[in-house]
Amino acid sequence: MAKLPVILFMSQLPTAGLVITVCFSTLGAQRNWPDYGWGRSTDEDLAITPCDESGLLWSLPTQHTPDTSRMLPIKATPGQFGPEIRNPGLWVWRVEKMKAVPLPKSELGAFFNGDSYLVLSNRGDEGADLHMWIGEQSTHDEQGACALLATQLDSFLGGYPVQHRQTQGYESPEFMNLFPKGVSYKVGGVETAFRKTQSSEDPVQRLYQVKGKKNIRAKEVKMSWESFNKGDCFILDQGKSIVSWVGSQANVFEKQKVREIATLIRDTERNGKASIVHVNEGEEPPEMIKILGPMPALKESTPEEDTQADVSNTASLYKVSDATGSMKLTKVSEKSPFEKDLLVRDDCFILDNGANGKIFVWKGSGANENEKREALKIADKFIEQMNYPRMKTQVEILPQGRETVIFKQFFKTWK
Repeated sequence: MAKLPVILFMSQLPTAGLVITVCFSTLGAQRNWPDYGWGRSTDEDLAITPCDESGLLWSLPTQHTPDTSRMLPIKATPGQFGPEIRNPGLWVWRVEKMKAVPLPKSELGAFFNGDSYLVLSNRGDEGADLHMWIGEQSTHDEQGACALLATQLDSFLGGYPVQHRQTQGYESPEFMNLFPKGVSYKVGGVETAFRKTQSSEDPVQRLYQVKGKKNIRAKEVKMSWESFNKGDCFILDQGKSIVSWVGSQANVFEKQKVREIATLIRDTERNGKASIVHVNEGEEPPEMIKILGPMPALKESTPEEDTQADVSNTASLYKVSDATGSMKLTKVSEKSPFEKDLLVRDDCFILDNGANGKIFVWKGSGANENEKREALKIADKFIEQMNYPRMKTQVEILPQGRETVIFKQFFKTWK
């Protein structure tokens, strides 16, 4: 397609922000595009193309941005995050227009359903997680502002955190465990701007359920005996100590998998320095009782539950690349477990576990900045294309080298 001469006229309107009038001299066409601080804006929809032999699903121009007609006409205020957040601790900000307003310790765990929040859990050498919490009544303005601020915060921390999008009512156990006193929802939005925050450092405590027969996977669950049953295996991760627990009715495949995942946690997340204790139901060590309390009568399990888990544990892998000048998504593997070599450092990838309500975006260390910056937008478009419920589908964005055990388990080997 031939390039058209373009003339740009810029004017500042009080309510619309910067308006750019684009005149195509050869066609006499004219459009008005507001600049909302997302780079070059356009009113074009994402171009969806049919699958072909290469497995290409869809593509978009490298500089394409989503419809921002309802976005706030201002840019994210720079310099909002101070050096103190590089220290271990829990940091929470509420999004006010395009500003991240820190919350005091007394307010942590209380979320207004009309707002969006940033939650940073910095564990120092053990890693960091950046959560975007979206209230069910939050506006598109606030959701877009939250995404922009998350990108700014991620850049401030050198792209180090693993990013997650949490939606009200569908938060991950990892997120819920950040607030020992619980999470509460309030109606409306907060008008007061808080200016002070405090940090706290908590030890690692996670509980994983290992379930299935053919497609066996671990998923993080609530830290409680209520999560247990006789037919599955569980891993209690305490950082320096890992307890591998086998239910009396667990199948042989789950018994093997729970040992593999416990070893994976020790070797890849604890640098081989954690101890592993393997126990059967009824042999619970004192450290397990101390955290969970006395063990009550546990629920039974049925073979049908394992069959249902096999269905939800399936996954596919897609490559995201803009090597040809436009962002493209190509399926590289239909079914897990995948070969780790499929992850190429110069690209980004989507691991689709949407049947279980989760999408992973893996950012290769050599991927260009545009691919990394567009990760959340690409995930959103993928969710839409696959007809997954957006507010119920979690998104986890993983920089290369910061992969979680939940992500690693979809690969044949991970060393």
